[in-house]
Amino acid sequence: QVQLVESGGGLVQAGGSLRLSCAASGRTLSNNAMGWFRQTPGKERDFVAGISWSGAVTRYGDSVKGRFTISRDNAKNTVYLQMNSLKPEDTAVYYCAARRLPSSSVTETQYDYWGQGTQVTVSS
Repeated sequence: QVQLVESGGGLVQAGGSLRLSCAASGRTLSNNAMGWFRQTPGKERDFVAGISWSGAVTRYGDSVKGRFTISRDNAKNTVYLQMNSLKPEDTAVYYCAARRLPSSSVTETQYDYWGQGTQVTVSS
Protein backbone atom coordinates (compact mmCIF):
# COMPACT_ATOMS: atom_id res chain seq x y z
CA GLN A 1 0.00 0.00 0.00
CA VAL A 2 1.28 3.44 -0.92
CA GLN A 3 1.08 6.30 1.54
CA LEU A 4 1.54 9.90 0.47
CA VAL A 5 2.21 12.60 3.04
CA GLU A 6 2.19 16.27 2.11
CA SER A 7 4.01 18.96 4.05
CA GLY A 8 5.05 22.58 3.67
CA GLY A 9 1.67 24.27 3.67
CA GLY A 10 0.93 27.31 5.76
CA LEU A 11 0.03 30.98 5.77
CA VAL A 12 1.85 33.36 3.45
CA GLN A 13 1.31 36.88 2.19
CA ALA A 14 0.42 37.57 -1.39
CA GLY A 15 3.54 37.63 -3.52
CA GLY A 16 5.32 35.19 -1.27
CA SER A 17 6.48 31.63 -1.86
CA LEU A 18 5.96 28.19 -0.41
CA ARG A 19 7.41 24.81 -1.24
CA LEU A 20 5.22 21.77 -0.78
CA SER A 21 6.67 18.30 -0.41
CA CYS A 22 5.02 14.93 -0.88
CA ALA A 23 6.85 11.96 0.57
CA ALA A 24 5.82 8.50 -0.54
CA SER A 25 6.21 5.34 1.47
CA GLY A 26 5.19 1.75 1.04
CA ARG A 27 6.98 1.29 -2.24
CA THR A 28 9.04 3.25 -4.68
CA LEU A 29 7.17 5.50 -7.07
CA SER A 30 10.08 6.09 -9.43
CA ASN A 31 8.09 4.54 -12.29
CA ASN A 32 4.91 6.46 -11.56
CA ALA A 33 3.62 9.83 -12.60
CA MET A 34 2.77 12.25 -9.81
CA GLY A 35 0.48 15.20 -9.59
CA TRP A 36 -0.73 18.04 -7.43
CA PHE A 37 -4.36 19.08 -7.16
CA ARG A 38 -6.09 21.66 -5.02
CA GLN A 39 -9.56 22.12 -3.64
CA THR A 40 -11.54 24.90 -1.99
CA PRO A 41 -14.74 24.34 0.00
CA GLY A 42 -17.73 23.55 -2.17
CA LYS A 43 -15.68 23.17 -5.34
CA GLU A 44 -14.23 20.30 -7.29
CA ARG A 45 -10.59 19.32 -7.01
CA ASP A 46 -8.59 21.15 -9.68
CA PHE A 47 -5.43 20.05 -11.43
CA VAL A 48 -2.38 22.10 -10.51
CA ALA A 49 0.65 20.28 -11.90
CA GLY A 50 1.81 16.88 -13.06
CA ILE A 51 5.16 15.23 -13.68
CA SER A 52 6.15 12.09 -15.53
CA TRP A 53 8.04 9.23 -13.93
CA SER A 54 11.41 10.57 -15.01
CA GLY A 55 10.66 14.21 -14.43
CA ALA A 56 11.23 14.97 -18.10
CA VAL A 57 7.65 15.98 -18.83
CA THR A 58 5.69 18.43 -16.72
CA ARG A 59 2.34 20.07 -17.18
CA TYR A 60 0.49 22.82 -15.36
CA GLY A 61 -2.95 24.21 -14.88
CA ASP A 62 -3.49 27.51 -16.67
CA SER A 63 -3.85 29.49 -13.47
CA VAL A 64 -0.40 28.51 -12.14
CA LYS A 65 1.72 28.46 -15.29
CA GLY A 66 4.86 30.54 -14.87
CA ARG A 67 4.46 30.69 -11.08
CA PHE A 68 4.54 27.07 -9.90
CA THR A 69 7.14 24.41 -10.60
CA ILE A 70 6.77 20.70 -10.01
CA SER A 71 9.82 18.51 -9.56
CA ARG A 72 10.73 15.14 -8.13
CA ASP A 73 13.59 13.32 -6.49
CA ASN A 74 13.16 9.63 -7.15
CA ALA A 75 16.03 8.74 -4.84
CA LYS A 76 14.03 10.28 -2.01
CA ASN A 77 10.64 9.11 -3.30
CA THR A 78 9.48 12.68 -3.02
CA VAL A 79 7.76 15.19 -5.28
CA TYR A 80 7.79 18.94 -4.77
CA LEU A 81 5.70 21.93 -5.72
CA GLN A 82 7.49 25.26 -5.65
CA MET A 83 4.90 28.02 -5.53
CA ASN A 84 6.00 31.58 -6.25
CA SER A 85 4.13 34.86 -6.64
CA LEU A 86 1.28 33.45 -4.62
CA LYS A 87 -2.15 35.04 -4.88
CA PRO A 88 -5.13 34.92 -2.52
CA GLU A 89 -6.93 32.78 -5.10
CA ASP A 90 -4.27 30.10 -4.60
CA THR A 91 -5.71 29.48 -1.15
CA ALA A 92 -6.82 25.84 -1.01
CA VAL A 93 -6.05 22.42 0.35
CA TYR A 94 -3.31 20.96 -1.84
CA TYR A 95 -3.26 17.24 -2.50
CA CYS A 96 -0.49 15.05 -3.81
CA ALA A 97 -1.44 12.12 -6.02
CA ALA A 98 0.28 9.18 -7.66
CA ARG A 99 -0.68 7.35 -10.78
CA ARG A 100 0.11 3.73 -11.66
CA LEU A 101 1.13 4.84 -15.16
CA PRO A 102 4.36 6.69 -16.03
CA SER A 103 2.74 9.72 -17.67
CA SER A 104 0.80 12.34 -15.78
CA SER A 105 -2.82 13.28 -16.32
CA VAL A 106 -4.86 16.39 -15.66
CA THR A 107 -7.83 14.26 -14.62
CA GLU A 108 -8.38 13.53 -10.95
CA THR A 109 -9.88 10.09 -11.57
CA GLN A 110 -6.72 8.94 -13.37
CA TYR A 111 -4.76 8.94 -10.12
CA ASP A 112 -4.70 5.94 -7.83
CA TYR A 113 -3.20 7.15 -4.58
CA TRP A 114 -3.84 10.34 -2.65
CA GLY A 115 -2.40 12.15 0.33
CA GLN A 116 -4.45 13.77 3.06
CA GLY A 117 -3.76 17.29 1.86
CA THR A 118 -2.04 20.36 3.25
CA GLN A 119 -3.64 23.77 3.69
CA VAL A 120 -2.20 26.75 1.87
CA THR A 121 -3.58 30.16 2.80
CA VAL A 122 -2.51 33.31 0.99
CA SER A 123 -3.45 36.58 2.64
CA SER A 124 -3.96 39.79 0.70
